[in-house]
Amino acid sequence: MDRKLVALASGILFGIGLSVSQMINPAKIQGFLDVAGAWDPSLAFVMGGAVAVALVAFRFILKQPAPRLAAKFQVPNASTIDARLIAGASVFGVGWGLSGFCPGPAIAALSIGNEKIAVFVLAMLAGMTLHGYMAGPRRASAPIT
Repeated sequence: MDRKLVALASGILFGIGLSVSQMINPAKIQGFLDVAGAWDPSLAFVMGGAVAVALVAFRFILKQPAPRLAAKFQVPNASTIDARLIAGASVFGVGWGLSGFCPGPAIAALSIGNEKIAVFVLAMLAGMTLHGYMAGPRRASAPIT
């Protein structure tokens, strides 16, 4: 099967999942993150379901010699927690909490046609581009052996 077709089908399925779970609704996200106020724990079930599926699936998938549509598995090889990681995670978390969007759901939410979502995605892309220029080349991933 064509890799691009599989990528498209996977992206559509992911977007549908984000929509059904309300991950594209900023009020839902902010309600989940507001643990000291009117906390909405429903997204914990979404996260728990995703983690459970991944735990089971990865046990089988990583026993394969290679992915079906690639020559080898690609995984990050960084294992240290440094200032750059903490700063990036902090910026991501603060941005997610303030806006109610993280990158995947924001892109899926473009289908709603809301101007604020489009502005967020454009700002996100501008920030990613700026970071790319400032950070230089990315580190390579190591194959799973």
